[in-house]
Amino acid sequence: MIVFGKVSGVSAPDLAKTFNAAGADFERVTPLVWGPAAQVLVHQLAVQPGDHVLDVCAGTGASALAAALAAGPSGGVRALDLARELLAVGQGIAETRGLRNVVFEEADVTSWQPSRAAYDALACSYGVFFLPDMDEQVERLLGFLRPDGRAGFTVWLHGALEDYAVAFGDALKHVTGAEGPARRPVWEDNIVRINQRESLTAWLHERGLVDVSVTVLSSHIPVTETFAWDFVRGSGMRGALLALQPEVVTAVREEFLAMLGRRGITMVDASTLVATGRRPSCRG
Repeated sequence: MIVFGKVSGVSAPDLAKTFNAAGADFERVTPLVWGPAAQVLVHQLAVQPGDHVLDVCAGTGASALAAALAAGPSGGVRALDLARELLAVGQGIAETRGLRNVVFEEADVTSWQPSRAAYDALACSYGVFFLPDMDEQVERLLGFLRPDGRAGFTVWLHGALEDYAVAFGDALKHVTGAEGPARRPVWEDNIVRINQRESLTAWLHERGLVDVSVTVLSSHIPVTETFAWDFVRGSGMRGALLALQPEVVTAVREEFLAMLGRRGITMVDASTLVATGRRPSCRG
């Protein structure tokens, strides 16, 4: 999940509203955006048959579905998100694929309590920076892991999406005159702390993880007209459009696509940090 552009507020209801609106558009960009990173994350987490995985900020389930395939029928995945509509898409995909070992649950991960003793792995794709009190909440989630359990996160690499997101914000301002939020949203402060390999490694060590590994997944997606607008509508950028009339949204789309052309933006840099670590064994 991502919010870029002129989006105000990051409260739980705001996020749920934004991503519920994204719905099917969110899933349309999965093959190029969420899906590849999810596959790398699950591989790096080394999910094995029989593992039980907790997937938070699950969206339509890119990493949850990949983890379910790796965990097999003797394992299972619980996928949590605030956005009911995204979860419904994920549940539908799971049913179509015959996956019976994944459960999609609408929940606020900051207050959710597990029903099982401990999980073998925790996954969070593009969502950790949305958590209020990010440090405290991640430490809480890590507490749901068994000793030696693994945790994995995907985070946008520093500079990723920048030209694309700036163009969207400028197009929105040009059409609506909007200056964006008066207050810097919490997620921006969070992400700048962990969007480089060294800082993310240090942050995970500070949360108590060991054997930390952070790799860079390089991804540059061609800016076709279809993808350019699908990514706006299928991500947190959608929030900037929610209060606009349909004709204004059309005008923003036309200006945005034209601006991408004027600025020579032919690729979206979607490069991502994929980070994993292990909760240390309990010591007697």
